[in-house]
Amino acid sequence: MKQNIKYLIICILFCACKNRNYIPYYNKVNEIDSIYRVAKQPEKAIKLYKVLFRKYHPLNQERIEEYETYIRLSDQHQKKFGGKKSLYKLIPLIAPYWVYKRQNSKFIKLYKKYDIDSLDMERKVAQWKKRLNQKLADSFAVAFKRDQSSRNDLNYQEITKNDKKNAELLKWMFENYGFPSMQKIGLLNGDFFMPSGPILLHMGDYDEYHQYFKTKILEYVKSGECPPRDYAAMIDRNNLHHKVPYTYGVYQGYQNIKDSATTNRNRKSIGLPSLTYRNKLAKDLADSLKTK
Repeated sequence: MKQNIKYLIICILFCACKNRNYIPYYNKVNEIDSIYRVAKQPEKAIKLYKVLFRKYHPLNQERIEEYETYIRLSDQHQKKFGGKKSLYKLIPLIAPYWVYKRQNSKFIKLYKKYDIDSLDMERKVAQWKKRLNQKLADSFAVAFKRDQSSRNDLNYQEITKNDKKNAELLKWMFENYGFPSMQKIGLLNGDFFMPSGPILLHMGDYDEYHQYFKTKILEYVKSGECPPRDYAAMIDRNNLHHKVPYTYGVYQGYQNIKDSATTNRNRKSIGLPSLTYRNKLAKDLADSLKTK
């Protein structure tokens, strides 16, 4: 009887984590990042991140890199963050970018401080690669190459034909394997990168597919698999075709934003930072690249 109750509790917890909506997570990360980056209160940010990561499995999004930031800040301020266990949890989150991370001396030094050497890190990345869905990765690679090759030639008839093939292939992927996230397919395939953003952006060109992708991909934003920015760019691109103001202010800058307050509310509804804070993140990223 006790064993059955224990199994039931585990199932409930698993389902709760699987069905968790990540939009509140994105917004909380934006808030905490601002406390650290703007208000300059790192110890408060550490406490808030600790609470957040008890509720959600961390994502470590591009630019903010919230889980890595939490670990670094905790280490700098001598706060407990889980030591080796948390550092090992970070490795799959940064594994898609491993080709760059392995060259980052500060990153490697942090791991060495906790007695995790480069060989151990390489082993963990190799284990992560083995868990990738190779059939989904190969299918997405076909779509990505098709998407890019037709645009290189600027043959618009061919572009339309290939985009529609990709739309049908994406629908097949979603129904059979789910979203081709970096944690399912990685980022590097052979000698080229294949982020999901460009293909999703081009899906915004076709009204016959728009409602399906608008609804379906939002589910993947909520599940934490699709970055909100990729979804927002697709919606904004469709807005452009209909000559209406951008919903999220992501695609082609901000010149088409008529009402920033409404745009910011729309952004928050899918977990994007405000327009002002987005500019702050972009500037910080540009400054960091200058110093490398």
